[in-house]
Amino acid sequence: MRRFGWLVVDLVLVVVFAAVGRASHGESVAGTFLTAWPFLVACVAAWVVLLFLGDDGLGWRAGLIVWLVTLIGGMAIRVAAGDTAAVAFIVVATLFLGVTLLGWRLVARRVGVGRA
Repeated sequence: MRRFGWLVVDLVLVVVFAAVGRASHGESVAGTFLTAWPFLVACVAAWVVLLFLGDDGLGWRAGLIVWLVTLIGGMAIRVAAGDTAAVAFIVVATLFLGVTLLGWRLVARRVGVGRA
């Protein structure tokens, strides 16, 4: 059950990434799903990998897997769906997703979340 909670945290952060990006360009927040969906699909795929590895989703390995699969998979899906992936977008996505998807795990570890 905890894994589901950690998955939700990651998915919410992906939506925040898309919403902040759209808002920073003066675009409608209502269109956030258009930006977010490829990354949401990739994030779920990353969690499937974690399940196969038997990972609880909290450690550094999990964070790296979720970050990289979400980033690379999301970009690939985005481009395959006919959208663009400008260099600036890739850089911002790399940094934002890296800081958030790894960052919450660091905070969780510091406060002892998930310890038996």
